[in-house]
Formats: sequence, C-alpha cells, structure tokens
Amino acid sequence: MSDAPQHHRAVLTLSDGTTFRGMSFGFPVDTDGEVVFSTGMVGYPETLTDPSYRGQILVLTYPLIGSYGVPSATATDAFESDRIQVRGLIVQDYVSTFSHWSATRSLADWLSEHHIPAMTGVDTRALVTHLRDHGVMLGCMRTVPDGGDQGAPAVMTDPNTRNLVAEVSCTAPCWYRTPTRTHGTPPAVLLVDCGTKRGIIRAFTARGVDVYCVPWDHDIANDPTPVMGIIVSNGPGDPSKVGATIAQLRGLLRGDRPILGICLGAQLLALAADARTYKLPYGHRSQNQPCMEVGTPRCAITTQNHGYAIDAGSLPAGWRVWFTNANDGTVEGIRHLTKPFRAVQFHPEARPGPEDTSWVFDTFCAEVCPT
Repeated sequence: MSDAPQHHRAVLTLSDGTTFRGMSFGFPVDTDGEVVFSTGMVGYPETLTDPSYRGQILVLTYPLIGSYGVPSATATDAFESDRIQVRGLIVQDYVSTFSHWSATRSLADWLSEHHIPAMTGVDTRALVTHLRDHGVMLGCMRTVPDGGDQGAPAVMTDPNTRNLVAEVSCTAPCWYRTPTRTHGTPPAVLLVDCGTKRGIIRAFTARGVDVYCVPWDHDIANDPTPVMGIIVSNGPGDPSKVGATIAQLRGLLRGDRPILGICLGAQLLALAADARTYKLPYGHRSQNQPCMEVGTPRCAITTQNHGYAIDAGSLPAGWRVWFTNANDGTVEGIRHLTKPFRAVQFHPEARPGPEDTSWVFDTFCAEVCPT
C-alpha cells in the first residue's frame, strides 16, 4: 500500500497554552484528549490497540517509530482489540519505509484506515519533560494544510469525566474456548470486561481454561454459569466512574470464590473493599516498570498502562500491599490475608513487554483449577 501523505503541518496545543509543532502523517483530522506518554521501545501495534488508552493522545518517547510496519488485520495475536484506541499519536521521527516479515502495511496507512491523526517531527523529549514536570494534561491536535494557525479550540474535553469503561466493554456475554482437549471438560473463569486486552484471554485459554467474558455491568451474582474464579480486567479512565462493577465486586467479596484484578481491575477491587484511589501526576505507561514483591528481594520488570493508583494507607483490615513500584513506591498489587482475593496493577500478560510476572496467571489457575 502507498504511505499516507505527510505534507500537512500539525500543531499540538496543551491546556496550559504550550504548543508543539510538527507534520501530520496519520489521518488529517483534528482531535483532543488527555496527553500521556509511554516509555516503551517496541510494540506499537499492541500499545495503540490497548483499550486502556481510550480518550488519550499518546506520545511515544522512543524516537524512531514505524520501522517494522503493521501486521495483517488477520494476525489477531498482534493486536489487543479490534481497533486503534488512542485519539492521536505523537512521535519524534516516523519511519515510512518499513521492513518486517509479518508487515503488510505502514503505520501511517493503518492510522489512516482508522481515521486516527498523528504527528512527527515533534521534540518529544521536551514534550515529555513538560508532562513529567507539570503532570498529564488535556490537549488538542490540529492539522494545518496551507493557511496559518487558527488557534486552539476553546474547549478540550476531559475523557476522565466519562465512564470510558462502558465505551470499550463488550455488550453481551461471550465465550473464549481453550484449544481442543483430548479428554475432560475445561474449567472456566468469568472475565469482567472493563476494556480487556486480548492477551489476558489468551493467557487463560493457553493454560487450558475457558473464559466466559461478560460486560462491565453484568449481574454476576445472578448468573448461573458455572465458573471457578473471577477476573476483573484492565480498562480506561477513572475507576470511581465504574459504579456497577464496584457494586458487583462488593457482593463477591462476601463470598470465597477466587478473584484476580488486573490494572483497572486492581483499583476496582480496592474500591469495592472500601479503599481509595487517586490520580497519578503522569501515570505509568511502558514496558519497563520495576516492581518489588513486598517481603521478598524479588524485582520484576513489568508492562503497565494506568493513570490512577491505590492509596496504600486506605486499605482496610485484612488487606495488604503485595507489590510496590521500585521507582516511586506506589502500590502495584494488593491481596487479602485470608481469602483468595488479589490484584496487580501491572499486566502479567505483557503484550508488549517482558513476561516476568506470567506466574501470576499460573498461581491463579492452580487455585481455581486444582488437579
């Protein structure tokens, strides 16, 4: 396919009035959202399709982006959802000539197919430094074909005021089956889809566990489907907006069925236990976040994508911090002392990133499916 045209100038305006200029290489349309950054080096197909980026303009800190193109749409294991989730993309140097055995199109073509704008030629080091020092903020991206800059729109919509989970969750229950087994019936777990990455589903089916995926507001308590454990997925936005899921989890915490929360799922589990969450200054978005397991010398390098965190001091009796971030000390995991409830802020499935913590799935599967 031919690469998308790059002759349009583009400008990013932040809510504090700071501007950054470059050239457009995606779909030439204006957009706005929360401007965030990721420090990962690779994995833009997985990153851009992560539903946790709903409502956000993403800045990639690695300077050269696009060199290995984008796989075919039929290569479902290369993507974490069925569409690009970011509102816009900003890079320092876009590489239009790609080379990879699995690539069938350029990054620019893929962005254009999904009507997603992108900018190149931006001083991303200066932009990320600004966001790091002042915190993530709203911004708008505009393409300027020929004339002068017309000024930024007066209103920049804050996506965190909406229930973003409702926008990315499935709308009806569905099954994901494990590969054919030679004997027996596969065990099953229920996955609350708050914007789940496909990698989470693959992690369970690869371990011989069927996944019953339900919408974020599903009535779990009255669903007769036989499942042996509950997973609460990742997802976008402010966890306090997801009231229906929190209410369902409160009911589940009165029982004894194993529960595993991942990313947003960790925050929702904490809120259901009457703990508190808060917004981080610029969040954790990358594949290189070091996490310490409390009470051990073990440190794992993890994949993360979240802008909110659990307040450790608000955890009620019976709960304790399981993991902490080695960079800033924030909570990266919680667990109950006596019941089979636990959650991690990072992504054990990676996609992209290291699989240092895939054992979290092994431990959970061993608990819900003892053999």
